[in-house]
Amino acid sequence: MQFTVKEMPLEERPREKLALRGAHNLTDAELLAILLRTGLKGKNVLTVAMELINSSGNLARLATKSLKELQKIPGIGKDKAITLAAAFELSRRSLSQERSILKKKITSPDEIADFLIPLLRDRVNEVFLIICLNSANQVIAHKQVSEGTLDMSLVSPREIFKTALEYEAKSIILVHNHPSGNPEPSNEDIQITRTLAEAGKIMNIKVYDHIIIAGNAYVSFVERKLI
Repeated sequence: MQFTVKEMPLEERPREKLALRGAHNLTDAELLAILLRTGLKGKNVLTVAMELINSSGNLARLATKSLKELQKIPGIGKDKAITLAAAFELSRRSLSQERSILKKKITSPDEIADFLIPLLRDRVNEVFLIICLNSANQVIAHKQVSEGTLDMSLVSPREIFKTALEYEAKSIILVHNHPSGNPEPSNEDIQITRTLAEAGKIMNIKVYDHIIIAGNAYVSFVERKLI
């Protein structure tokens, strides 16, 4: 039988340790234990947290799991799964907001990728976004316009240009992710991009680029000279 957390020295209990030494001094398992709050019969919460991380390989991989996948893990009920999913999403959003691109003048594809990779690399479904730019190539808005299945996003040209008109965009950058981890554009990606670029000419809204994000990698259609 393991010691419970309450039986540990006060300064070694995760919550008390954080208060005394700061969050940066806690291990991944200790931080996770604070979110989990309680362990299982015969296992304290620290052991459960360590097993949870090890079962996924590392914390980063654990953070990619959906709510349903988290609930399938022994000892992780609905409430704990919701707490973890919320914490992981907050982490992704904070990373992205630190690199906010609103009002930023875009000069290269990596500026868009740097901003969106933290938000998109862990998504299990394919999502499609547009970045709206003004006449000075400054970002005035970014918005998700569709979400698909594991390997296909349903893209509506009407929704894309409706959003562009809503923000009075002079040009737009298309962005979507590949949950497969392979950033290479498919024939369908190329065809859709060219169709949207032609539609943009009619609307007088230039399709500036299309960026595909997969994990920490990206491909730019402009850099590949695909549009």
